[in-house]
Amino acid sequence: MVHQTALGTRLLDNPVWAALDGPHAGFAERIGRAARYPADMYAFAALADPADLAAWADLHRLLGPATTARIKGVDGVPDGWDVVGGGQGVQLVDTRLRAEPDPEAVRLGPDDVPDILDLVARTRPGPYLARTVHLGTYLGIRHRGRLIALAGERLHLPGWTEISAVCTDPAHRGRGLGTRLVRAVAAGIRERGETPFLHAAAHNTTAIRLYESLGFTLRRRTTILQVRTPGTDAGARAL
Repeated sequence: MVHQTALGTRLLDNPVWAALDGPHAGFAERIGRAARYPADMYAFAALADPADLAAWADLHRLLGPATTARIKGVDGVPDGWDVVGGGQGVQLVDTRLRAEPDPEAVRLGPDDVPDILDLVARTRPGPYLARTVHLGTYLGIRHRGRLIALAGERLHLPGWTEISAVCTDPAHRGRGLGTRLVRAVAAGIRERGETPFLHAAAHNTTAIRLYESLGFTLRRRTTILQVRTPGTDAGARAL
């Protein structure tokens, strides 16, 4: 595992911004100190500093009036904004994961998106959209031509890459396919000199226990808010 400095670790406190302001800057739709991924890639926005009202004003200008967005690591919103949903998650980092390639894993690309979306619809590992595949390397295992297991890379920030979309067809669970793909994706991340991390829903204790058994360590709990911007352009200027 790659040693991370305290500064590098702090990037994980605001990972969506660290990605959009860093290795994923080419995907960013950005105004000033606010940015978001394209809506068909990853449905999250981010602020350089959630305590900075100017960053919220930039986000309002970026999103437009009366528009919703998801944001990680934000506990509250300025006056004029509404919280319309949300949840709790956890962030885990690789501390002792055994990373290794898998001989059955194949790299997936844009032509595989229909099969990926079909598997995601059957397993619901979390958000996966039409262009999510472009965020990083996605690996899959097929059985008689049908995609039955998936894992890949989502957020990419300096020194770190998130493992995401880990899922296995219900008919093929219990064979360790997800574990094999996590290790294979991690091997590619490690080859770049980076450290894997991942997120899970706080209530998904089964997945959390599995990731901890593989060598991930719980780093922090996170809040995800679904927010709605003020209803007028003037509201952004008033922040």
